[in-house]
Amino acid sequence: MSRFLRALALLLLVSGCGGRVYEAPRDLDNACAIVGEYPQYLRAFRATERQWGVPVPVQMAFLYQESRFESHARPPFRWALGVIPIGRMSSAFGYSQALDGTWEEYQQDQNAHRHRREDIRHATNFMGWYMHDTYEQLGIPLNDARNQYLAYHEGRTGYRNGTYRSKAWLMRVADDIATRALTYDAQLRAC
Repeated sequence: MSRFLRALALLLLVSGCGGRVYEAPRDLDNACAIVGEYPQYLRAFRATERQWGVPVPVQMAFLYQESRFESHARPPFRWALGVIPIGRMSSAFGYSQALDGTWEEYQQDQNAHRHRREDIRHATNFMGWYMHDTYEQLGIPLNDARNQYLAYHEGRTGYRNGTYRSKAWLMRVADDIATRALTYDAQLRAC
């Protein structure tokens, strides 16, 4: 066998060993379809609910808004002169769109240095950790998807200072998340 064929065979073998990247569920408006298509999502949601108290529908509504359930989601590029890419809008990445600094804080606090933002279990655990701390620091109930999202998006200090009040678009998004959480909750009860 030639060196080229051996190298190609080795490359194919190694490429097949990579972690599985899940595509987004087909029907994002149906909670039963989401967890039916990806049962590991429901296991992750329930584990986070047990550990942190964040209801499954709230987690699902956050993931819908943040990444549309895409494991490698990133914010769009910024462009100079409309054609020159100058970097992404933020360091957000993964299912939960956690920023680098906040993710590192989570890893330190939870001794979770091997956790990855593109792993659904780790992403939901991160969200649970963040929302639980928001509840502890700001008193926002864990089932209050609207205000939890405002604090998630703006940061706790931003929420405390009311920075979201000048962002009508963000208030609409937070209202949509609250509605989606209620919809997902009703759907999950009927599955």
